[in-house]
Amino acid sequence: MLELIKYIVNQFAENPETAEYKVEENGNVVDVTVLLQESDMGKVIGRQGKIAKALRTIVNAASKKSGKRYNIEIKGKDEQ
Repeated sequence: MLELIKYIVNQFAENPETAEYKVEENGNVVDVTVLLQESDMGKVIGRQGKIAKALRTIVNAASKKSGKRYNIEIKGKDEQ
């Protein structure tokens, strides 16, 4: 599932090589934090969060078979 998240983020980010991904798994819940440069934040989140919402919807639909729930959080690298 992380590959799917990386693929979608890389399509929108100008500097995808600087993106970092932190994954924490707690039972059936997987928390994924995407750390981006400030210049890429708006592009990945989209207007009114539409791209971020679509990313969460796609991952939610794709994760139904695995039985796990994915929470995706998008942050700037200085917000850690």
